[in-house]
Amino acid sequence: MVALQLKPILELTDAVFEQLCRQNPDLRLERTAQGELIAMAPAGSETGYYNADLLGQLWQWNRQKRLGIVLDSSAGFTLPNGAIRSPDAAWINASRWNALTAAQRRRFAPLCPDFVLELKSPSDDLSTLQAKLQEYMENGAQLGWLIDPETCQVYCYRPGQTVQVCDRPNTLSADPVLPNFTMDFTLIWS
Repeated sequence: MVALQLKPILELTDAVFEQLCRQNPDLRLERTAQGELIAMAPAGSETGYYNADLLGQLWQWNRQKRLGIVLDSSAGFTLPNGAIRSPDAAWINASRWNALTAAQRRRFAPLCPDFVLELKSPSDDLSTLQAKLQEYMENGAQLGWLIDPETCQVYCYRPGQTVQVCDRPNTLSADPVLPNFTMDFTLIWS
């Protein structure tokens, strides 16, 4: 991950950031609340495999419950603090999604997802991801999971609570944010 400070040469407005993303579709870009441009390396194959499993579980649960929408890592969100972030997986309650206009849905939706998931890849810095999860909580997320396959730990974030560290959980419940959803981590730890 590389952070580029563009000020005062260039102000990374919503329009400029969107144009950069359109002109560089193969790059994974984010914008911090301070206006820095973050360029992230593509995930390794193993990380992509794990992320597909996690996203698939979330998608399958949502398909059955129909309580909201699931988005993958290609979706960006404009957080209340002005940052534009893309979690590895996200879920938004249907009522919040339906309150957005069609134009807002087509862009970087102006909201923080209710649930965010970040999967640490070997090239990621843990403290940077922990700060990103904290940012999600400060901007309205109700639940966040940071999964570290190397240490077999899941960091669970909830607003106003101390981060809970779970060592090698086989499963983890997302109640009450995602009713009756339990994530299975056995593939990640194997």
